[in-house]
Amino acid sequence: MRRIWLARATLAAVAVSVPVASVAGFVQGAQAAPVAASKHTAAAQLSFNQQAATYVKNFIGDAYVYGGTSPAGFDCSGLTQYVYRQLGKSIQRTADEQFREFRPISKSRAWGGDLVFFHETSDPNSYVYHVGIYEGGDSMVAATVPGEGVQWQSFAWAGNTVTFGTITH
Repeated sequence: MRRIWLARATLAAVAVSVPVASVAGFVQGAQAAPVAASKHTAAAQLSFNQQAATYVKNFIGDAYVYGGTSPAGFDCSGLTQYVYRQLGKSIQRTADEQFREFRPISKSRAWGGDLVFFHETSDPNSYVYHVGIYEGGDSMVAATVPGEGVQWQSFAWAGNTVTFGTITH
């Protein structure tokens, strides 16, 4: 029940271009059918990036499983691949492959729903060992480690070893 409420609240906060009243399930003072907010659906009115940034939050708290690519358990790149695939975009499997597939962008040009890549060194062409879905500021949602699972987290600790990538803009 709390996840449904959180999903609805998140949709309302993210959907700048959609009237908040229609996201909440009401139309011009008349009650409409409730917005379907489940763990495995996304709102069609939102841009792809908004959908990705919103949809990934449904998996916060799910288990981390090395090599995992489903809600039964995710690793970092399995989570990003799963979210993008559920929204109609097929991307590569590993963090480094995803980095090579995505167009590099600066943090100032990154939108929620783009990917955050973690490099071994400050060289932006170095190997990428971790990836998450950007949420704005210094935040992302990522599958972390066993015992912690999928989390909303800051990536500020990574300093200049982080880059951003997009396939949508």
